[in-house]
Amino acid sequence: MFSYILAILGVAIIGGFAFNRSVALRYTSALENTDMRFHSQSIYYGYLTAWSIAGIGGVICIAGLFLEPFLAKSIFNPLWLFTLILSCIGVTYVCNRLITPEFHARTYVERCIIGSLIALSTLAVLTTLGIIISLLFESLRFFNQVPISEFLFGTQWSPQTALRLDQAGQSGSFGAVSIFSGTLLIMILAMCIAGPIGLMIAIYLSEYASNPMRRIVKPLLEILAGIPPVVYGFFALMTVGPAIHAIADNLGVAASSQSALSAGLVLGLMIIPLVSSLSDDVINAVPQDLRDGSYALGATKSETMKTIIFTAALPGIIGAFLLAISRAIGETMIVVMAAGRAANLTANPFEAVTTVTVQIVTLLTGDQEFDSPKTLAAFSLGLVLFLLTLVLNMIALAIVRKYRERYN
Repeated sequence: MFSYILAILGVAIIGGFAFNRSVALRYTSALENTDMRFHSQSIYYGYLTAWSIAGIGGVICIAGLFLEPFLAKSIFNPLWLFTLILSCIGVTYVCNRLITPEFHARTYVERCIIGSLIALSTLAVLTTLGIIISLLFESLRFFNQVPISEFLFGTQWSPQTALRLDQAGQSGSFGAVSIFSGTLLIMILAMCIAGPIGLMIAIYLSEYASNPMRRIVKPLLEILAGIPPVVYGFFALMTVGPAIHAIADNLGVAASSQSALSAGLVLGLMIIPLVSSLSDDVINAVPQDLRDGSYALGATKSETMKTIIFTAALPGIIGAFLLAISRAIGETMIVVMAAGRAANLTANPFEAVTTVTVQIVTLLTGDQEFDSPKTLAAFSLGLVLFLLTLVLNMIALAIVRKYRERYN
């Protein structure tokens, strides 16, 4: 039934727009041979009608949803539908009476657009604040049961807790150092792959590749960026992991079938398009005058790239790297399929490790008691991950903003 309301609103918006636009166009044509002129074009009167119907209709629907429990009637009954239709007709009539040469329809339409943009921006900010408040509130509940020093500096992670009194032995250990170290290890391995390869691809595409080659390579990179992470996870689980295990056995090195190296390699492969695309845009944004000046002084293309272009684009490239690091830290599917879920405090890339995102999924999967430290630990991990990615994104945006202020 809700689709009927949307259909009624859609028909009313389109009909009101077309009707009042045609009326305004007819009035405008009638005044062509006179000294009077309309302040706004006829289409703005149609836009004003459409915005007004959408606003009034949305208010009626929202009010109906809020009043439904008190009135014991659904908003989908004929009375509400009749009220909605009558309101749309009334709004169309009022906007029709405003079609005069003196009425500034364009000004009101622009104000509506600005107000909508402000409302959407406010909604995004409030959503972010809601996420922060929810994470902080639940994290404080967790730290009331587990000391924050144990969480931040403890090395033993075993979140299993007792669900009954006869399970007193299961007290749980919440030292997250092993989780943070696993996240850092996989992130470093991924950036060791994605950083150099992505940067070299960006340099080749921006400075050395011909236009036909660029038209071929660019779409291929976009396709690589569009592959779902779960597909990369299958690739790591079925191909990369066994290959690393076989190579390590031939070299006499102990290696697990699920390892940090497998997850790091595939994760680095996934974020190569991110590094290359952002770096390519930054390199192309370097003013051509810098290149021309270097060539005029006798420098070769490679010397110009090393001494002039790379130096000028370095802030933007650093920003691209930081954004890629944030993407690597937040990945879940590849890590859980390629590196496992074992919390292991090690720097050996051939061993299984886990990350913050994997543990959040593990802690919140299945039937859990919401007030238990095991469940609340997921919010604390989420808060740490949120703060870490927020800091990295802020640093990246600050660097990119400084670069843009300098060269744009």
